[in-house]
Amino acid sequence: MTIWDSFTYFAILAIVLWATGAYFAWRDRRRRSIVATVAGLAIFLSFIVALWISVGHPPLRTMGETRLWYSFFLPFVGLLVYGRWRYRWILSFSTVLATVFICVNIFKPELHTTTLMPALQSPWFAPHVIVYMFAYAIMGAATLMSAYQLFKMHRTASSDGARPFGHRVATPSTASPPMIFDSLDQLVRIGLAFLTFGMLFGALWAKEAWGHYWSWDPKETWAAITWFAYLVYVHYRQLPRQRPRLALWMLIGAFLLLQMCWWGINYLPSAVGASVHTYGS
Repeated sequence: MTIWDSFTYFAILAIVLWATGAYFAWRDRRRRSIVATVAGLAIFLSFIVALWISVGHPPLRTMGETRLWYSFFLPFVGLLVYGRWRYRWILSFSTVLATVFICVNIFKPELHTTTLMPALQSPWFAPHVIVYMFAYAIMGAATLMSAYQLFKMHRTASSDGARPFGHRVATPSTASPPMIFDSLDQLVRIGLAFLTFGMLFGALWAKEAWGHYWSWDPKETWAAITWFAYLVYVHYRQLPRQRPRLALWMLIGAFLLLQMCWWGINYLPSAVGASVHTYGS
C-alpha cells in the first residue's frame, strides 16, 4: 500500500472541513469558518508532505501532482480573500472548484513515481512550480469574483429594465462598483507578481538545465501570452474612462489563456514530442 492509496480519505475529510468553513462563512460566523478551513488545509497539506517524503522529491512532476497543489491553494486563497474583504460566497466557490480537481485526481489518478529526470533535479524546480500554482489559484479566485460580479450586474440590469419609466437608475455598465474592483485590482496585482516570480525562477532553471534562459518553447510562449494578458488588465484599469464589464471579461479571457498555458499545451501538435515542458503530461 502506497501513500497515494490513502488520498481519498485525506481528500474527503479536507472537503468536509472546507464545506463546513463555507457554511459558517454564509452564516457570518467568521471565527468558526476560519478554523474549519484552516483545519482542512492542514489535513490536505499533510498528505502532500507525506507524498513528498514517499516519492523522495517535490510532488510536482505530473499533472496529477500539480492538481494537488492547486486543490490546496484554491481554499487557501479563498480564505485570504474572505479574511481580507469578507466575501462570504468565495469559500463556497473555492471549495467547489477544489473538489472538482480532487475528484479528477481520484477518478483519474496519475503515476506518482520516485523517478525524476535530470532536468527536474534542480533547486529551482520546486519554487518555480509552487509559485506558479499559487499564482494560478489567485487568478482563479479573481476569475470567480469577476464571474460573480458579471452575474450580479446582469441581474441588476434586468431589474432596472423592469422599472417604470422615470425610475431608472445608473446601470452597472455605466457605474463601476468600486469595492469589487478595488479588491480585484489588488488580487490581480498580487497574482501578476507571483506569475512574474514564477517566470524568473523558470528562466533560471532553464539556464541551469538547458543552457539558455528563454527558447520560445510552446509552454514559455503561452506563459508570456498569459502574463501580458493580465498586464493589459492592470494597465486598462488605470485609464480615466473604462467599461467595467469589459474589465471583468478581460480577466475571464486571461484565465482561459492561463488554462492553455497550464495544461492545454499538452494537446498542441507543436508541443507533443517537441516541447521540453511536456514531461509532466
